[in-house]
Amino acid sequence: MTNARVLLIPPDTRPPTLDLPVGLGRMTGAVVDVPPARALPEFFTPGDTGALRGWLLERAAGADALIVCLETVCLGGMIPARRVTDGLDVALARLEVLREARALNPTLRIYAFGVIVRVAHDNDPHEEKAYYGQWGRELRAFSDAFDRHARHGEAHREALEAARAAVPAEVLADWVGTRERNRALHLAALDLLADGTLEHLCLTLDDTTPYGLAAFDRRMLEARADELGVWERLDVYPGADEVPCALLARALRPEVVPVWVRYSGVGGAGAELLYEDRPAGELVRAHLRAAGCVLADSPAGAAFILAVNTPGVRQAHRQPDFGTVDTPHRHLPAFVDAVRADLRAGRAVSVADIAYPNGAEARLWTLMQGLPLAQLAGFSAWNTAGNTLGSAVAFGKLAALVTDRAGHAGALLARVVDDVLYQGEVRSLLRAELGQPSPFDLGEQLHAADRRLPELMAPRVQAVWERHFAGRGLTLELGEARLAWPRLFTGVFPLTVRSAGVDDRQVAGGIVRMADAPQKNS
Repeated sequence: MTNARVLLIPPDTRPPTLDLPVGLGRMTGAVVDVPPARALPEFFTPGDTGALRGWLLERAAGADALIVCLETVCLGGMIPARRVTDGLDVALARLEVLREARALNPTLRIYAFGVIVRVAHDNDPHEEKAYYGQWGRELRAFSDAFDRHARHGEAHREALEAARAAVPAEVLADWVGTRERNRALHLAALDLLADGTLEHLCLTLDDTTPYGLAAFDRRMLEARADELGVWERLDVYPGADEVPCALLARALRPEVVPVWVRYSGVGGAGAELLYEDRPAGELVRAHLRAAGCVLADSPAGAAFILAVNTPGVRQAHRQPDFGTVDTPHRHLPAFVDAVRADLRAGRAVSVADIAYPNGAEARLWTLMQGLPLAQLAGFSAWNTAGNTLGSAVAFGKLAALVTDRAGHAGALLARVVDDVLYQGEVRSLLRAELGQPSPFDLGEQLHAADRRLPELMAPRVQAVWERHFAGRGLTLELGEARLAWPRLFTGVFPLTVRSAGVDDRQVAGGIVRMADAPQKNS
């Protein structure tokens, strides 16, 4: 659907959750309209739900589709939804804006998503409530014990009671109460799906594990979906930040398209992942379905190739890891050869690198230097396997709709800059220069990081541009790199890709936006 107008209310203002879907839309000729920065959540500061409601109702009549994060419109954002004390009645009242928007525009297709509250792997008091910094380990133990008891019965009663006793009662009650409120919000969203208010709904699990309260919540939501009979328009699976991109692909290209999946190892579908509750192959199928894709019977019959670099056996945090990642269970040279052959055959190829979380694999990137990388339909290697896969699938599905070469090059390069150059290389260098501070809270070192980051990034970005993108009728200008939030996980790397005849005012941040689009503070 070219020239579509899509409204996006994202989970927050980070570039992958805000700028990437805007850029994917722009490369197809669609306009993705987002609320002003002052209305959106900034790290753990909630967005202005009243302003978001007003913005949506003002624009609903002129839009073709709406992609909306339930937590943002009802509780101020994905991270604030873990922290704010707003009651369920307040959240449900805010949810009614989706019915109001449909009443204003009965043809508006609403694609909504909610994030099942995670049980954080780290004792991070910023993305969670402050007490998680002290009691995170004990809360994780309770989460695991509760779910094991719920699934397997009294044999786990003693472990559950011990885990319960290890946490102050008031802390546990607050933590569980937050989960119950958010689960009730998702149950209400299922009702909106059943009555036709929503076109499609994704309920995703952020940083999940096979056992835990998130898995318990998932089963309760799935049971309600069974009762309502809404599975044709519902996806429940591990994911979070990438969902705006997946739903954008579904909105702009509603038809179901076949996808051929290539893994870096013959057993890649069975590889284990660190932040998901299922093996790689099942995660791939879940993300394909969320974006409106199915597995193809052959490469020749596929709309695009999804090339997935899986770990040999299991993901690991630090690379190189020769125990579970870079093992004889996969063959990277053959994997890259297959990508090269697909590109030579004229197939659209989107690469998803999930060997390691939080950045591209250095060895794969080295091998890919012999490929015409600017010809890729997409590339992604950021954060969790789910974040990576959802982004890569969206790139691939939208490849057939690309009308703006500069827009596509900007979106593709932005992922390489973030996922390979920053996440995979510069982040660890920067942390070492700063004296190994906590990646969760840079404190007063944020200013030093922001001063040093452009010096580390600019020559690396320019080198990639010269090797893979230059000489194609496009030009690149770099803005000042900085961190999105006072932590090392997410950077902002403004870049401008132009082709002849593009108005400078329409190009920003690696993507081309409408000239009057609001400035982002991510």
